[in-house]
Amino acid sequence: MLFVAEVGLNHNGNFGLMHALVGEAAASGADIVKFQLGWRDGEGEINRITQEILETILKICTYNSIEPMFSVITPAAWDMLRPFDLRRYKIASRTVRDDPALVERILDEGKETFVSLGFHEGETLPFPGRDNVRYLWCKSLYPTPPWALTDFPKDFRASPYAGYSDHTVGIEAALLAIARGAGVIERHFTLDRSDTTIRDHALSSTPDEFATLVRLGRSIARLTAAGV
Repeated sequence: MLFVAEVGLNHNGNFGLMHALVGEAAASGADIVKFQLGWRDGEGEINRITQEILETILKICTYNSIEPMFSVITPAAWDMLRPFDLRRYKIASRTVRDDPALVERILDEGKETFVSLGFHEGETLPFPGRDNVRYLWCKSLYPTPPWALTDFPKDFRASPYAGYSDHTVGIEAALLAIARGAGVIERHFTLDRSDTTIRDHALSSTPDEFATLVRLGRSIARLTAAGV
């Protein structure tokens, strides 16, 4: 069972907050802390991650003993990240739709790669024959209302999805996914859900909520594995 705390842009452009965000994600039980590389990253934009900032993020993750992962959005972001030889990568739904050639380049590395399919509209999976792909079910609605989950997988183990990238408010949908066999849960992570700098804070989990998700989720996963 893997829990991914998605910091994304919840640092608000204040990269000093990374120390607290990464530390709290680790303390909350997350296995992986994730960032977005190549999204809203122009000069003066909120997510302007330079190589120096990237190196600092990786040092903070090492210090807190938590694995870093990045959603790779653009070829320039991939060129900057690739030399660091991370364990695995993430592909956001928009990249599946907008730049499948970049996704193929990343998959060619052979590393485990999580691929969200929120924007994917095809009837078949977008990258067939790739044994390093782990597809995540998601809805690209921010936040995702409960009534948009009508096609939520009934059994993740009988589906093509390894897990669930959750954009709902609260942890109930994530716990339901675990009960239905999801082995990976990704949720946005914030220190303050009332922050209005960007929309993602409102649909994120605070450290206490994320810790509850991990505690209950691991217990449910054990029950599920036992055949309960």
